[in-house]
This record gives sequence, C-alpha cells and structure tokens, in this order.
Amino acid sequence: MSDRLQTLLAARPWLLADGATGTNFFAAGLETGDSPELWNLEQPEKVQNLARAFVAAGSDIVLTNSFGGSRNRLRLHKAEDRVGEINGRAARLAREVADAAGRTVVVAGSMGPTGDLFEPLGPLTLEAGTAAFAEQAKALAEGGADVLWIETISSVEELTAAVTGAATAGLPIVCTFSFDTNGRTMMGVTPAQLAKLAHELDPRPLAYGGNCGIGPAELLAALLNLREAANPDDVLVAKSNCGVPEYVAGEIRYQGTPELMADYARAARDIGVRIIGGCCGTTPDHVRTMKAALDGYQPGPQPTLEDIVARFGKVSSGAEAQSAGAPLGGLPAEEGAGGRGRRRRGRAERGSTPRF
Repeated sequence: MSDRLQTLLAARPWLLADGATGTNFFAAGLETGDSPELWNLEQPEKVQNLARAFVAAGSDIVLTNSFGGSRNRLRLHKAEDRVGEINGRAARLAREVADAAGRTVVVAGSMGPTGDLFEPLGPLTLEAGTAAFAEQAKALAEGGADVLWIETISSVEELTAAVTGAATAGLPIVCTFSFDTNGRTMMGVTPAQLAKLAHELDPRPLAYGGNCGIGPAELLAALLNLREAANPDDVLVAKSNCGVPEYVAGEIRYQGTPELMADYARAARDIGVRIIGGCCGTTPDHVRTMKAALDGYQPGPQPTLEDIVARFGKVSSGAEAQSAGAPLGGLPAEEGAGGRGRRRRGRAERGSTPRF
C-alpha cells in the first residue's frame, strides 16, 4: 500500500490538489461528446501536459484522467472491454509526471459515478456496481496510483459499492460527494449524513468531503455543516467548481477568477479543510494563485454562513437550514438510487467529460 498521501498529511497542515480536466482538455482540442479517457491512448502527451501544468502550479495531488473509466461509462464509447488498458495507462501517465516532479506528488486514481441508477430505482445491483469499481480500481493500482479518489458521488449505495470495490486494490481511499441540490446531493444526502457514513464504511476513507457543485459559496456552506458533524481529526476535502457555471454561446463557462479561488482556498482552511483543490473550470493559473494564497497563511476563525454569503454569494435554503440546526431526520427514501450521471451539461449527457 502506498503511503505517500499519509506521509504528506502527517508532515503538512494542508495539501493542494489539482483542478479541472474537461475545461483544459477542450482548450487542447477535445470535442464535445468525445471520451477524455480515450485520450490516455490517443493523446497521451496532452494528458501529461495538463498534469505537468498542475504540478508546476503547485499541486501536491494530481488526479488521473479516468473519471469515466468504469465499464459502465466506457460503454458509451464502445470501450467497455478496455477498462484495464485505459485506467492502467491513465495511472502510468500521471505516475511519470509525479515521479519527475522533484518533490512528492500523490497520484490519485479518479473514479467517478457509473452513471446508472442502483436498485430499486434502477437496474444496477450493488454486486454489479461493486464489481465495476473493483475492475477499475485494480487497473489504477497496477498503473501506479497511490490512492483511489472516488468523486462526485450522490448516493449511499454508489459510495458503498465504490468503496467496497476499491478496497480490493489495497490502496487508501478518498471520497467526495457533490452537494448540488438545495444543500444535499442529487439523491438527497446531506453533509452530516456523509460524515456519519464515512465512519461506518469498511474500509474507512482516509479523507472525505465535497467536490463540484454550484460554486464556492455552496460548497463552503456544505463544508461548514460537514465540519460540525465530523470528528476533529477527520481529514476533509474541498474541490469547488471555479465560480458559478453559466451557459454562454452554447457552452458552459465558469466565471471564477484566480482571486476568487484564492479567497475560497483560505476560507476552506479557516473551516479546517486540509486537502483543497478546484473542480470544473479550474485551470493551472487558478491553482497557482490558490497556492500563493495558502503559503504561509495562518487560518483565522471559522467563518459563519453569513461570512460565506458576504464573500461568495447566496447559498441554497437547504444549506441555510442545515447551518441553522434544522432537524434532518434519516436518509431520505429516494436517496437509495445509485449514481447521478455526472457534473456536466444536462443530466442526460453527464458522464462524457470529467472535471469541466
């Protein structure tokens, strides 16, 4: 088992993760609807160029180009029988960049949702989902990943299947939910419920938190609620989208400036988050500014929800209610469905491009 991530966490108060994949791949020529995972085989130099740019910007953790690398997702591109080849190559490409960095850089094997609904709302069984994640996890481990990074999850069933499958590869596990629906995930899970779940999973994740969503304000509000429910020594993760997405001229654009993301990074540290990065829309320039903002920064008092709204904009009523201590009850009945598609364009199309 690789201990690179544990070693860095033991030595430093915070680590900087990377940013978006899709946004930067589109700038490099990826066409809408194409599989970024196939670029591991077809455009490996472009995949490595992005990883190098994030490492040069200061990232301590780089995610592999494998978000949509499960059998279920690759089926959309008639590549479901190439799971081992694609994921193994994704990990090797990132490993080569990390090993040439001249410092310790963690390679995180990105594993996104299957895109299928789990029983009883859909056809995917827990056993089949677990097997799909296990197949992907083993290929990432064999390619040289240090940790398996399960991201943009929205349901308990999918996270359970992902963690159980990932455990077969013998690597540490990090998991993040996307709180993008009125303070909850699309399938109804709250930050407090994630904290409880993280302590019940076997194996227990090394770190957990939130990614993607609808901008820094909502993610920071979710992290406030997560921090309240978490144990003091839990390692929390924040990977926010770069501002709020806007639909302009037929494309999704993210309006977040490097300065906005730097302010978000400091706010996350004030909340007690130890792994900070960006998601959709985040470029190496954003990450570079985030690193400059965090270097030498001494965390201040934990911000209130009012502080977050004043600095980053409005949050949903659901996030406000949770921060006010409204009773949450148990997991909602509808939560039991497996995965959301992905954090992209329309929900019907989500799944074709990771980390916009």
